[in-house]
Amino acid sequence: MEDSKGLYLEKTELLKALSHPLRLQIVRGLLVGGCRNVRCMEEGTGQSQSTISQHLMRLKAAGVVKCRRSGNEMYYEVADAQAAAVVAALFGDEAEDYNCPCAGGEEA
Repeated sequence: MEDSKGLYLEKTELLKALSHPLRLQIVRGLLVGGCRNVRCMEEGTGQSQSTISQHLMRLKAAGVVKCRRSGNEMYYEVADAQAAAVVAALFGDEAEDYNCPCAGGEEA
């Protein structure tokens, strides 16, 4: 059991990253809507750009999301298949409900 302590710590970090309602909403929105920028997230959540950016930083640090630049915009997508599976389990979603390459069990 002691050998798996690191694994438990890793899984705990994933759960911590998803444990805020707005972060959970952001991740599920990315899974359902696909790759999006902060402006889209503002409209979808009603939260400010700065609030969303703070939560995205937390999700990115945990490896849950990744981003790419296109001009002046940053676009985010879910990068962790395990995070997608956790969100699907919480909401009773199927992989087919998601517009994200990682939802099919592949790393994005």
